[in-house]
Amino acid sequence: MLDVALLRRLSLLDPIAISGGNRLLTEFKGALTENFVLQSLVQQFEGVPRYWKSENTAEVDFLVQYENMIVPIEVKSDENVKSKSLALYRKTFNPERSIRYSLRNLKRDDDLINIPLFMIDHTKKILAM
Repeated sequence: MLDVALLRRLSLLDPIAISGGNRLLTEFKGALTENFVLQSLVQQFEGVPRYWKSENTAEVDFLVQYENMIVPIEVKSDENVKSKSLALYRKTFNPERSIRYSLRNLKRDDDLINIPLFMIDHTKKILAM
């Protein structure tokens, strides 16, 4: 969707569910977070972000092109950042950089950059560092 609020409305998710943190939000939290990330990626990178899927065992949320790199992106809507899919992609294709958006702090571990969700609009600047 063009807007996370529109997605929430079309999903018939009551606004109170978001502030109240009930079970319905748990069901939709990942989709809402991915939509939020996609909105920012479309504004920062040329072309439509893609995704990667292995033979029904793994899926990376987004792939974007930055300079001459293909950058895989994993979106986590919480502090739990374990991701077999991103690990498999990194092992298979050995990208120069990978991104994970989550509620954790900004941190770089070799080629993996964890970007807090509130800093998503600074992704290109962070990649340039």
